[in-house]
Amino acid sequence: MLIFISHLITGAADLAAAFLLMFGLKRMSSPESARSGIRVAGVGMLVAVLACFLNVVGVSAAARPHLIVNIVLAATMLMIGVGLAWWKGKTVKLTAMPQMVALYNGMGGGAAGAIAAVTLIGRKAEGPALILALIGGLIGAVSLSGSLIAWAKLDEVLKQPLRFKGQRYFNALVFLATLAVAGYLVFIWQGGAAPLLPIFALIAIFFGCGLLFGVFITLPIGGADMPVVISIYNALTGLAVALDGFVLQNPALMIAGMVVGAAGMFLTLIMAQAMNRSVSNILFSDFGDATKHKQGAIKGSLKPVEASDAGIFMRYAKSVIIVPGYGLAVAQAQQKLYEFVKLLQAAGVEVRFAIHPVAGRMPGQMDVLLAEAGVPYDLIFQLADINPDFATTDVALVIGANDVVNPAARDDKSSPIYGMPILNADKAKKVYVVKRGQGKGYAGIVNALFYAENCNMVYGDAQAVLVQMIEAVRGLGAAVA
Repeated sequence: MLIFISHLITGAADLAAAFLLMFGLKRMSSPESARSGIRVAGVGMLVAVLACFLNVVGVSAAARPHLIVNIVLAATMLMIGVGLAWWKGKTVKLTAMPQMVALYNGMGGGAAGAIAAVTLIGRKAEGPALILALIGGLIGAVSLSGSLIAWAKLDEVLKQPLRFKGQRYFNALVFLATLAVAGYLVFIWQGGAAPLLPIFALIAIFFGCGLLFGVFITLPIGGADMPVVISIYNALTGLAVALDGFVLQNPALMIAGMVVGAAGMFLTLIMAQAMNRSVSNILFSDFGDATKHKQGAIKGSLKPVEASDAGIFMRYAKSVIIVPGYGLAVAQAQQKLYEFVKLLQAAGVEVRFAIHPVAGRMPGQMDVLLAEAGVPYDLIFQLADINPDFATTDVALVIGANDVVNPAARDDKSSPIYGMPILNADKAKKVYVVKRGQGKGYAGIVNALFYAENCNMVYGDAQAVLVQMIEAVRGLGAAVA
């Protein structure tokens, strides 16, 4: 009877957790409800964790001597993990958020791989469950090592893509070796033959090959593709968790994993479409290696202006569209930007924000950046919604963005980014670009917009530049008074 009640409570908790996770994810789809969605999903995860601790009644007699020790160990690790995550979440800078997301993706993949490893070592899976455990373990291992490489690239621990001759063939060989070991394990467990090596050694080789494959498939990918890579590994982690859920017959893991996997893959496809590239092209091409491409000749010259002059010009414009980029995040200038926007609005200027799907280093980073500054959501527009309006806009203010406003993607067939949808900032009557220097974007090419006749460069740190713009506009009001 006690076992029946335990299973009943655990089942109800799993269903409740699954519902809360899905409902929370749904609310995260809107900026207005995203905060509450995160809280709801967090409660769902808490319910799922508590259900695991409550499900101890049905433990076999052989495992009961170790039950108290295992519960203490699990609770201790859980508290350490919660403490580290709480501290890191409170102290991480917004510019370092992509790195943290990459790490968390990797930890999720590693946890899924660890569950699969314990299942395999304990011989707790047979038939279809064995195959699912092997697939989940492989995906989890690839997600772990690949996410760690993505973190190293985003954190500039690895500053250049690593490419060598025959790399694709090497990667294929590693992947085939992993599949071969998996197939051999299935053959042995089905009673095919005695193993040539101890089972533990074969499992270690299987996971080692999986980790190695994740490393080498991620190393050659350029920095421009890291937002998409993070999304891919997020989807893989969800898939690995779902497969582990099927192996363990855990509804919460199944549903949560499938939801995360589907959401991650959907986001990946959206971002790939925004770059006009396929997922396979992102994973297996050398995008970002500008040495492989010949850029067409760029006409015109760079025309620097003072920040105060640009600020005054926008003060007397009728409409301004602002394109935020990673440089705005680096300078942590979002608060000053919104302060400047409010001054323009007080003068009767229509101001809107244009967001490119792959702006920054993480999906949605620019939306989070503006939300942190308190920018109203009705001022923020996505590419498809605002692109037609650039042609009738007085000023486009580009802050720290590069490739996402490069007209070469539209006009230069020799460009490596040709065909990628961009924000049509160059079609505005006047363009100001705020940049720290004359550096190139992730794609490693010169931006033709900077040399356009209607474009002026405002050099300097975004925060310092915006302070000068604010002072110039306020000075106009003081002069009138």
